[in-house]
Amino acid sequence: MNAFRETRVLTEAALAIALAFVLGLLPAFKMPFGGSISLEMIPLILLALRQGPVVGTVAGVAYGFLDLVIDPFIVHPVQVLLDYPLAFGALGLAGFFPPSVRGAILGSTVAVFGRFVCHFLSGVVFFSSYAWKGWSPAAYSAVYNAGYLVPSLLIALVVVVALLKALEGAQPSPRQLRYRHSTTS
Repeated sequence: MNAFRETRVLTEAALAIALAFVLGLLPAFKMPFGGSISLEMIPLILLALRQGPVVGTVAGVAYGFLDLVIDPFIVHPVQVLLDYPLAFGALGLAGFFPPSVRGAILGSTVAVFGRFVCHFLSGVVFFSSYAWKGWSPAAYSAVYNAGYLVPSLLIALVVVVALLKALEGAQPSPRQLRYRHSTTS
């Protein structure tokens, strides 16, 4: 990787983390025991689509630690790993898909599902005492986490697809150039 590309990728990742941080401070709805409907995932998913899974995962993990420092909800060290760096690092899974409309839809869905799995496991193991009367810990965790992640995913799908369409005329990243060349060959 040349110095210009490294600087460009690092700058894009830093901007995505900063934007995710600001958007995370402005939730549309906050759940009582953590989680919110917000736009914080959008910059991280878009970064992963543009720069690939490694850059997307590293930026997601960095954002997860930043979120932990700003708004911690800690009950156990393993829960911290699941709910913060691993959950947001899972957003890097979007980078396994091409930066196209179809890739954005599939990538965003897979990435948010990966985040859901982390929060679901954390909920089953560490937050089962909050389960509603008569509910199993697994059912409670699934419903609770889907309650904010599904609306967040739907919003992210609309915004990420719109942003990718708007960025079509912009200078492509090297990953997008590789994708374009591989589809025309």
